[in-house]
Amino acid sequence: MAQAYTPGLQVSPVHRYRARRVLPIQGDVLVQLGQSVQARQSIARADLPGDVIPINLANQLSLPVGDVPGAMLKHEGDHFERGEVIARTKGIFGFFKSEYAAQSAGMIESISSVTGQLLLRGPSQPVEVTAFVDGKVTEVLPGEGCFVEAEVSLVQGIFGIGGEAHGPIRMACQSPDEEFTPDRITPEMQGAVLIGGARMPGATVRRAIEVGAAAIVSGGMDDADLREILGYDLGVAITGSERIGLTVIVTEGFGDISMARRTFELLRSREVPRRRSMGRRRFEPACCGRRL
Repeated sequence: MAQAYTPGLQVSPVHRYRARRVLPIQGDVLVQLGQSVQARQSIARADLPGDVIPINLANQLSLPVGDVPGAMLKHEGDHFERGEVIARTKGIFGFFKSEYAAQSAGMIESISSVTGQLLLRGPSQPVEVTAFVDGKVTEVLPGEGCFVEAEVSLVQGIFGIGGEAHGPIRMACQSPDEEFTPDRITPEMQGAVLIGGARMPGATVRRAIEVGAAAIVSGGMDDADLREILGYDLGVAITGSERIGLTVIVTEGFGDISMARRTFELLRSREVPRRRSMGRRRFEPACCGRRL
């Protein structure tokens, strides 16, 4: 049975959108107050510390724990490459030496003469935050990020999976009550945000992934199709981190439900004609009033 929800979601042709774009840890902010930015432009950058890997070097080299520091060829804070020897025993009369080669690149975090263990820190992982919308920087948060403001058309959906997506809007259905079937998706829709009408089956989502669409949006979807796509049941309140190859947005609810005509017409008015290559509209994947 179709289930529609009406929590007062916004559908606005003109909306002043203020995006808070911040890093998960302290880093470098790359923009200045008042600067105009593009959606895919990096506005902040940081390096996430790598994983800590414990190594029982006393066992690896058959050493007393107190002899571990003396066997080290690298010291705390030193970096090393994969396969590099970082510890070696003195052997007997210079012979029968044992050594330990790093399994991956990293850094020596600590050396313990009490436990005979090393703590190795893996390579740091760079992380960047983009502006998400074409707009202007209205506030800079030192070491964190910034606020970007833009005048947009805002459509909020009731449910969604996947993260942020960008792309030109392409209408796959011609009316809000048409079922969004797989045959409506063509290879030319690669990289686009596809707008359907009523229910979108799981086969339609798989077809969108196959052609490389950025996102797919329609009025309704069966919970059984959602479960088939993900491979597990999903709680409504904990979405946003799924990785299935694109973003999926349901605007009305679960079941065979047509997209609200006002929503459909607004999205259609923002479709970028295929003969034009300039200017891409942005679509903000949203669920229950929050960005995924």
